[in-house]
Amino acid sequence: MALQKNVNIKNRKARFEYEILDTYIAGIVLAGTEIKAIREGKASIAESFCEFQDNELYVINMTVMEYSHATSFNHNPKSERKLLLNRSELKKLEKEVKNTGLTIIPLKLFTNDRGLAKLHIALCKGKKQYDKREAIKKRESKRNLSRIKKAFNN
Repeated sequence: MALQKNVNIKNRKARFEYEILDTYIAGIVLAGTEIKAIREGKASIAESFCEFQDNELYVINMTVMEYSHATSFNHNPKSERKLLLNRSELKKLEKEVKNTGLTIIPLKLFTNDRGLAKLHIALCKGKKQYDKREAIKKRESKRNLSRIKKAFNN
């Protein structure tokens, strides 16, 4: 499989499940086979979240499939990966998570122009069930309105 120039892997459920309060861009500490697998597009952040361990931020449950051309020195697909942020950002995030009970969720995994893998993370608050139903209603009414406009124009 050929390597992609720009990798753009999204967490599509995050905006539906959570209310996003603040966003950050973080670097990721990866092994050699992990970055190669990400450049092939074989990664998923659908069920992942971020957690503090010893004043450092780690992404948990991020799946990076094994690299196809690697030897026996391949990586573990579900291992914890350290995120790289400024110290002031880490302190602010840790304070918010501990005091107000917010969650840190990855929104997008991408590669920048230099080829480095970055993770777009967000400080989030979980939505209630009625908020989710309201979002579904808005989406369906917008879809119906566009159908009516299309039928009217033809």
